[in-house]
Amino acid sequence: MSGLLAARALPPGYEYFDHHVHDPAATRAPSQPAIAPEAHVRDCILGPWTRVGGRTSLMETEMGAYSYIVTDSSSAYATIGKFCSIARDTRINPGNHPTWKAALHHFTYRSVSYELGEADDADFFQWRRDDHVHIGHDVWIGHGATVLAGVSVGTGAVIGAGAVVSKDVAPFTIVGGVPSKPIRERFPKAVQDGLLALAWWDWPHERLAEALPDFRALDADAFVAKYS
Repeated sequence: MSGLLAARALPPGYEYFDHHVHDPAATRAPSQPAIAPEAHVRDCILGPWTRVGGRTSLMETEMGAYSYIVTDSSSAYATIGKFCSIARDTRINPGNHPTWKAALHHFTYRSVSYELGEADDADFFQWRRDDHVHIGHDVWIGHGATVLAGVSVGTGAVIGAGAVVSKDVAPFTIVGGVPSKPIRERFPKAVQDGLLALAWWDWPHERLAEALPDFRALDADAFVAKYS
């Protein structure tokens, strides 16, 4: 039985994974999603050039083109934009518990595995889905960071290593700490607006290749000035 994301319309190059099982004999094009043998990917949509590291778990997550999440990480009920760089040991929308109820333990909503009920609690899992995490494009999430339920992280933001993010993060803002707090903005507003207007993360692969020397050589201000 396919998961909830199976019905989504897929952009070119995107693939749906119901329950990925590694096939060592399979061949794949360089642009196809690369999933490590020990990774667990269930009910997910992955864009071209994406990478999922070893022992990483993705559930009901959509990850945009060129984004990667490395080893020993997890993501659930999340939308991740393009070109995101997610370091190891990160947690995106980790497990949450019903603090307002008499029991915190998951026997109340995963009742079948404890032989306490004939069905699991669908309302609980819908609550988890409703607390979706949204991550914009070209976001860098540092080693060991945690992004809690319901948080939105803006395009171009940076989350420092070990941070616990419980509130929304504005675009192009660097945050850190427990709980995370803004440290500074990466660029002046004019440069931020220029990058958002360029939306280079939507450029086709060929245009990215043509602009690669400028991505390498120019700072953001000069890049915006050249391509605006």
